[in-house]
Formats: sequence, C-alpha cells, structure tokens
Amino acid sequence: MFAIKKLFLSHKNIKLFYYAGCIWRELYPKFLCRLVLKQKLKSIGSYDLNYIHYRLNYYNKLTDNVTLGENAIKLEALKMPKRKRVYYFDAVEYTRFFNNQLKASFLFGDITHVPDEPCITKSRPVQGDNRNSVILKLEKSRHFMFVKYDIPFTSKKNMLVWRGVTGSASENRQHRIKFMNMHFNSPLCDLGKVGGGMGPDEWMKGRLTIDQQLAYKFILCIEGNDVASNLKWVMSSNSLAVMPKPTYETWFMEGTLIPDYHYVAIREDYSDLEERISYYINNPEKALEIVKNAHEYIDQFRDKKREDLLSLLVLEKYFVKTCQMKPLSGIEI
Repeated sequence: MFAIKKLFLSHKNIKLFYYAGCIWRELYPKFLCRLVLKQKLKSIGSYDLNYIHYRLNYYNKLTDNVTLGENAIKLEALKMPKRKRVYYFDAVEYTRFFNNQLKASFLFGDITHVPDEPCITKSRPVQGDNRNSVILKLEKSRHFMFVKYDIPFTSKKNMLVWRGVTGSASENRQHRIKFMNMHFNSPLCDLGKVGGGMGPDEWMKGRLTIDQQLAYKFILCIEGNDVASNLKWVMSSNSLAVMPKPTYETWFMEGTLIPDYHYVAIREDYSDLEERISYYINNPEKALEIVKNAHEYIDQFRDKKREDLLSLLVLEKYFVKTCQMKPLSGIEI
C-alpha cells in the first residue's frame, strides 16, 4: 500500500502511464487523426487569439516561405530510433494528424546550435537569429513535471541545494565545475555531484529526492548540455529558482523569464551568489513575490487542450512556411 501511495504522490511523471499512452497512439490508425485535424485547429476560437499568436510565433519564428533541405524526410519515414525514443513519441503525438507525405527535418537531443534549414527541435539558443529552430514540446515526460504539494517558503531551510552531474572535460558542463569550485564549501549551500564526472571525491554526495530538495528555500537551476531540467518543477514549488540568465530555451520559453521576478538572478560568473541568497533570507516578502510570479508563469502550461492545440499550430505553420500545405486553422500565419 505504501509503494502504491508513493507512486501516485510522486512529483515525477509516471513512466508506465507515459509509455502506455505512447503505445496506444502507435496502434491508433493515423488516418483517423488526419480526419479531425481541421476540427482541432478550429478550436482556436475558444482561446485568447492574441495569446495564441504570441506563443505560436515564439516557437515558430518563420516569417517568409522557405525551402527545406535534403535532410527533410516524409512524416511516414519517421521511425523510432534506438536512442532518444521519447523524442520520437512526443513528435509523433502531433505529426500523426498531418498528411504523411509532408516533409520535415528533425533534430532530436540537446540542440544548442541553430541549423541551416528549418528543423523541429526541443531546444535552441536564446540569443541571435534562431528562426530555423522551430520548437516543439519534446522530452516532456522528463522536463515538464510540476510539484503537486509543498511546504511554505518560510518553513524551509535558509540554504541553496543542488545535486547534479558535473560531466567530463569534453562536455558542455564546465560551468558546473566552476560553480562547485567557488561555492562547495559555502555555509549557505548544500551542493553535491552524483554519478561520475570531474571534481574531487569530496564533491560526491547521495542523491536527493525532489521532496528532500523542497526542504530548502533556494534550489540551483544551472544549465547542463542545454537548459536546466529542474527549472519547471522548482518554479512550480514554494522554493526559489536561483540561476544566471538562461542561454538556451525550450517549450518553456526560458528566454521570456524575467530576472528577480520569476527567479533569483545571479551573475554569469556566480560571484554574487551568497549576497543574493542572504538578501532573500532577510527579505522574505520579496521572496514570496517571486514564488507567486513563478506560479503564475507555470499556470500557462497546465491547460492540456491548449498545449495540444499550440503544438498542432506550430507544425501547421512549419508546413505552410515550407510551402507544403495551405493553412487550415483560419488564422494568419
């Protein structure tokens, strides 16, 4: 009984349910999905059109008609890879509604560059011309999980916590090693690396569950290969996300987050960490404002039907701007 209770009260998405849904979608006839696409897109009339336009054009920034390159494949040719299967499942959840002769380029994984042609990706750089990176909600079972219950901010420890992988010298995690070197011994921090990776043995600590991390007022959200994967659940909690300004973004639109409004901002060189933590310990009313703002930001991702509609609209715009179909939604693309 305890194991069952723990399973259903867990903050993490239950993989059994996720894969059961994936298998069902694989078995469901795709031609039936295509029959209802126009009806689904027309449901846009039930929502705030300005808001829908804002998010659609944030994820898909294509403005002019473009030609796909040689890497584009027909949707019917998209097959499940041996690795990154969740990317395939999350993409097919929405591509199955479109004609399987349409073509698209897919870049699965932690993508930190902008491709030369329009590609469907999970992540992209925030800065610069990133229009060729068309964002879809991929790997969502890992990234999009929210805290279901929590204790008040004022009841938490006056410390910052982090557990994560430091990585090797060849990986894009050197900044994590720098952070650990600077603040591992800070009295305001409980930091530790888990698994392998660079750094002295004293950095090795046991893993902490999300519940254990939620006992702290401050949780470090530091980027890894791309975005900080814990940012979504931290911002849905009563703890404060602490991080520099994001350099990569996903469906969560990290590039729109406002420093010291949605999260506690620290310098890129991490030099003001203790100063920023001390400020919010001594000014709890300011901390509670950020918690409130973060919750309001999270709320926009909770409407499953609207999220599904936006995913379909992103793909519709992709196919329209690559001159493969005419718009069906009736909105200006």
